[in-house]
Amino acid sequence: MYKKIRIGRGKGYRVEHGHPWVYHNEIEHTDPYISNGEIVDVYNFKDRFIGRAYYNAQSLITARILTRKEEQINTDFFSRRLLQAKHQREAYGYTHNYRLIFGEADHLPGLVIDKFGDYYVVQILTLGMEQWKKNITEILINQFRAKGIYERNDVPVRTLEGLTEQQGFLSDPFDTHIEIEEQGVRFQFDLTEGQKTGFFLDQKENREELKTIAKGAHVLDCFTYTGSFALFAAYYGAASVTAYDVSARAIQRAVENATRNQLSQCTFTCANAFDVLPEKIKSGERYDIVILDPPAFTKSRKNIQSAIRGYKEINLRGIKLVKPGGFLMTFSCSHFMSDELFYETLCEAAYDSGRTLKRIKYLQQSKDHPVVLGIPETQYLKGYLLLVE
Repeated sequence: MYKKIRIGRGKGYRVEHGHPWVYHNEIEHTDPYISNGEIVDVYNFKDRFIGRAYYNAQSLITARILTRKEEQINTDFFSRRLLQAKHQREAYGYTHNYRLIFGEADHLPGLVIDKFGDYYVVQILTLGMEQWKKNITEILINQFRAKGIYERNDVPVRTLEGLTEQQGFLSDPFDTHIEIEEQGVRFQFDLTEGQKTGFFLDQKENREELKTIAKGAHVLDCFTYTGSFALFAAYYGAASVTAYDVSARAIQRAVENATRNQLSQCTFTCANAFDVLPEKIKSGERYDIVILDPPAFTKSRKNIQSAIRGYKEINLRGIKLVKPGGFLMTFSCSHFMSDELFYETLCEAAYDSGRTLKRIKYLQQSKDHPVVLGIPETQYLKGYLLLVE
C-alpha cells in the first residue's frame, strides 16, 4: 500500500484533467515519513484517487504522476510503458533511429530514451525516475536486445532534484562513435558529446522538406551543429551550402559527415551567426534558402523578452539575406517561446525588413516527440517554411 498526498480544494483542476505535475503549493496533506523518490498515491480534496506518482519534497514539482490506475509500479510496469512507446513509433514508420521515450508524453515523466540502431541513450532528469534506472537498463538489455546503453545525465536541471550531473555506460562499454542513416544521408556522431543525446532526432521530418526546394539552390545554414540540414540540402541537389556553428567540435563533425557522403558543395566554418549575418548583408550576399535553427534563447519564462529580441534580430537578418522568391526555414526550440509569440516575432521581423513573407508550411517536432493535449510542456519545437518575396 502506497502512502498518500492530497491536493487542496480549488487546486486540482489541471492535474485532474490530465497534467502529471503536482506542485508543492497545491498539496494540503502529506502522509508522514514519505522518502524522496518514493511512490505515492495522489488524491483530490474529496479524497478521490487521481493517480500514482513519485514524490520529491526537494523539488518545486513535488509529485509527477506515472499512471491514473491503481496498478503496481514495478519492472513490469516500466516494461509495458516502453513496449507501448515502441509499438506507437513503429506504427508511425520509425524503425532504427528515434526517440523511444519522450518523458511526460509517454507517461514516464523525467525519462528520455533515444534509440540509434541497437544502441540507446538514456537521460534521467528526476530523482523519482533515478530510482528505476537499473530496472529500465535491464528492460533495454533483456527485452529490447540493446547492444549498448549510455547515460547522458549531464544536464543542470538534475540539480533541482538534488541529483548530480553524470554520464557513462549503463551496459558493458562500447564504441560510442555511432553511424546512422537517414533518408540516404549518413551521419556519425559521438554519444558522449554535444547537445541533447548527440543528434537532433526531432528535426527528422523538417529536414525532408528541403527535398522539394533545394535543387540548384545556394543555401545558408546557420547554427548547423553537425550539419544535418546542410547535408540534406546538398543531398537534395543544392548548388552550394554555406554553414556556420559556434562550436569548433561540431563543425569538425559536420566536415567529416560531408566527406562521408561525398557532398563537396558544403563549406563549414566555425563562427557566430550573430557576427556573420551582418557582414553578409553589408557585402550584398544573397541566398535561395536561409535556414535558422538556433539553440533555445531562453529556458525560463523570466528571460522571454530577451529571447524575443534575439529571435527578431536573427530572423530580420536572415530575411534580408534571402533572394526574392527564395525561402526562409526558421525554428524556435524553446517551450517558453509559444507559437503565438514566435509568429508575432516573425511578423515584426518581416515588417522591419520591408519584405512580404508567405507561409508555405508550419513545421514542428517529429512524431516520435508526441505533443499531448493538456500538457503544453510536451510542445517545444515550432517553425515555418516561408516564401520571401
